[in-house]
Amino acid sequence: MGAARSAVREGRTSWKKTAVVALPAVLAVGAMASVMAEGALAASFAVSGTSFQVSSGKLTSQGLSSYVQTDRDIDGKGHPVALLGIGDATLSDICQAAEVKTPVGTVVFKLTAGGDAGQVTASNLVIDGEDLEGDARFGTAEIGRDASTLDEVPGIKGEKGKFGLQAGDITVSGVKSHAWSATGGNFRLKGMKLDVSLGGEKCF
Repeated sequence: MGAARSAVREGRTSWKKTAVVALPAVLAVGAMASVMAEGALAASFAVSGTSFQVSSGKLTSQGLSSYVQTDRDIDGKGHPVALLGIGDATLSDICQAAEVKTPVGTVVFKLTAGGDAGQVTASNLVIDGEDLEGDARFGTAEIGRDASTLDEVPGIKGEKGKFGLQAGDITVSGVKSHAWSATGGNFRLKGMKLDVSLGGEKCF
């Protein structure tokens, strides 16, 4: 009986000790999930080998942070981009289009939203773009700030010593960009339409 009791004692789990060991990991996972839910982290994934168009009649935001980085595709090829971190963004409309080669020809994958259906909104919108066109107004702009000290958009910081810029609020009309990726913490696309067609029209 004594041996049996000893075996039972040895097989028990000390929940107090387990909790002490597991608590830091649980807190870390919880914090990471919270930050990702807020859209504060840029997506970390291999981009496709095709950039796409993004356009909007008007974009406004509470803040902007930007710095240069390199996106990589599945083969490891680098694509230099300007990472644009945009706070709580409102767009009058949005259009995204990409050309995709298929066995039956080149197909245009096109997504549109907004316009007459209402504005498009996104929290912590992150666009990795290779260019950006439009008529812009920046409030409290800081150009040439160290990328590691950017603080206008939560979670958007670059490497120490790298060039960065930020602004307190922005308005851009006639937005046109070629991008490699776009992520958002909370997209609301009113009147969303998706179209896939051979030789279809792109955004611009």
